[in-house]
Amino acid sequence: MSRWPTIIDVAKLAGVSKATAARVLNGQQDLVRDVTQQRVLAAAKELGYVRNAVAGSLRTDQTYMVALSIPDITNPFWPVVARGVQDTLEAEGYATVIVNSDWKSERETKFLTLVRRNRFDGLIINAVDTSSQELETLNIPVVILGGGSNHPRLDAVGSDTVQGTDAALQHLFDLGHRRIGLISALNRRHYSTQADRYIEFHQRHNLPLDRSILIEGDFTEEAGYDAMHSLMRLPLPPTAVLASNDNIAIGAMKAARALGHRIPEEVSIVGMDDIHAAATTSPALTTVAKPKYDIGVTAARILIQRISEPEMTAVQKRKLPCELIVRGSTAAPRTSS
Repeated sequence: MSRWPTIIDVAKLAGVSKATAARVLNGQQDLVRDVTQQRVLAAAKELGYVRNAVAGSLRTDQTYMVALSIPDITNPFWPVVARGVQDTLEAEGYATVIVNSDWKSERETKFLTLVRRNRFDGLIINAVDTSSQELETLNIPVVILGGGSNHPRLDAVGSDTVQGTDAALQHLFDLGHRRIGLISALNRRHYSTQADRYIEFHQRHNLPLDRSILIEGDFTEEAGYDAMHSLMRLPLPPTAVLASNDNIAIGAMKAARALGHRIPEEVSIVGMDDIHAAATTSPALTTVAKPKYDIGVTAARILIQRISEPEMTAVQKRKLPCELIVRGSTAAPRTSS
């Protein structure tokens, strides 16, 4: 057979009507005798028949496909989140279609057009530039990955970045550091939770705020390398540095070594996320572990609930706790600054 087999082909081979074959293959087997069921299923197997999910969705208004949009597939944080989403959805019979927006609004816009055109049942997204209004016009359940402050009417799941940043800064403070630098990555809305907490931490502990050791960039290792070069070449460099993620922190470690500074003897470095590479650097990176997999699992569970209970109105905002992981990249400063 040069074409895909249809339900008519299955019915003909099994010697039954199209309606009977459809009942069996659509799971309504209690309406068909056992012997007939076996003939239909055997015919479908022999022909290699696969139910057309798209055609079925036109009748049931459900495709069992969920879209997932993440901003950077090369950042080891996001594949773990995606795995949590996929594992949870797969267990409930849903397929996950993943796209990488690469922090580009035009790619995100194209993907949302694809979501609308292909009748996805739901969307999980770390939005780059898309507004709440645009997401709501999709007319499907949407869960935001992140704090969700810019999407007040949509469910959101993320890590408690405030708690995690405070824990990292307090760790450095308790070690005796008073001149702590920050390499902060800005999102597309030019906002950084870490920078806000950094400023508040200095105010709370009556520390002088020197904005020359607060550097803003992006989420890459290269940005961390360049920022650390700038910090360590200051007349009075910081004795410790907090980076907004582990990629930045690893770049900062490379820069410190390239400039001849020993870690942690001359400068302590802390990252955030606890990606796999954080435990393999030399020295191993002290970091704030974010519950990456659990973020994906929780987002998927909320989405499934939204799909199955469309009348549900209460918006869910979930912030999962972080954990400070102390390794070899932090120590007390050699001298007080």
